[in-house]
Amino acid sequence: MAKIRYKNTSYNTYGELPAVGSRAPDVSLVNTELQNVSFANWMGMRKVLNIFASIDRPVCAKSVIRFDQLAGEIEDVAMLMVSYDLPFAHKRFQAEHGLNNIVGLSAIRHAGFGENYGVQIVDGPLAGMFGRAVVVLDENNTVVHEEQIEDITTEPDYRAAFRALGIEIDE
Repeated sequence: MAKIRYKNTSYNTYGELPAVGSRAPDVSLVNTELQNVSFANWMGMRKVLNIFASIDRPVCAKSVIRFDQLAGEIEDVAMLMVSYDLPFAHKRFQAEHGLNNIVGLSAIRHAGFGENYGVQIVDGPLAGMFGRAVVVLDENNTVVHEEQIEDITTEPDYRAAFRALGIEIDE
């Protein structure tokens, strides 16, 4: 069980992130077109999962925008933005900010993502939502980087996530 902080109080998540070197649990999520998707939709591609509480929280929104900017012209990496937000919220946010390099994904239809990835918050005011985390997978869905962000109001380490893909970025 991981500990996260929100407004200077610690809360628990359901479990732990998948370990580096392990095979990532497959996902079943809903995209902005209301279609169920899984890792098979990005077969052979490397994946960055940016997991967060809500697209409407300032730091979560900032991370989605930043991952879109950093993805730029990288063609073999799927930038998967995962929350419990409705697919409509992801779609609205992407349109409002002109985001074209990320995929908004919702866990609304598929219980288990938060538990399988150890990000489901189990107590406190955000119970049921996801703690902030980044999980990077290679093309075979092996975890090559994981970051549980202890303070939910903190951005992820973008440089470390891209370094796990063998890509150096400027910040």
